Amino acid sequence: MQVFTTHTGRAAPLGRSDVDTDQIIPAEFCKRLTKTGYADTLFANWREDPEFVLNDPARAGASVLVAGHNFGTGSSREHAVWALRDWGFRAVIATSFGDIFLRNAFKNGLLAVALSPDVVERLAGCAERDPAFEIEIDLDRRDVRADGGTWTFEVDRRARWLLLNGLDDIGVTLGSAQAIGEYEGRRHSWLPALRRGELATGRPAEHGVAR
Repeated sequence: MQVFTTHTGRAAPLGRSDVDTDQIIPAEFCKRLTKTGYADTLFANWREDPEFVLNDPARAGASVLVAGHNFGTGSSREHAVWALRDWGFRAVIATSFGDIFLRNAFKNGLLAVALSPDVVERLAGCAERDPAFEIEIDLDRRDVRADGGTWTFEVDRRARWLLLNGLDDIGVTLGSAQAIGEYEGRRHSWLPALRRGELATGRPAEHGVAR
């Protein structure tokens, strides 16, 4: 996963509140079997409107989405984060987020920043007026800088650590591979274990046994 320490990018103003995950990515696109390649699905229904913000060529390359209140509410689909990430967004700024969306975002390298309504409105207004308007986000300092202002934000300690180190849960586990191997080497051979290949097939050992 890509390390996130600081990021400066052009902002795209969404200008909508209570955006749920079905609006971020419609359900029919969640049948794909990969974790990448979802850029074409992001806000698919809204993008049928030629006036939708992401259809504006001047917004190409924007990497900070400025939304409204309660962004990412609704179902728990992780695909919503994948679609935002694959489009090129590194961060989403809003006044609040759906709880599950927030967890999925941090697990997939997307920074979700909650700021006060007046600040979000200010940033969105700047972005609407100027497609080249940039926002700088410093995760190490936990602040946002733009339009001559600086605002701090709160972020879960573990989520911040994962982003700063470019890790997801799998990466954290792999970091303990040596300790896990040593533990497995000390286990008694008669204890239950998966035979080789059974992780792939999903079939249990015939007698619940070993190696």
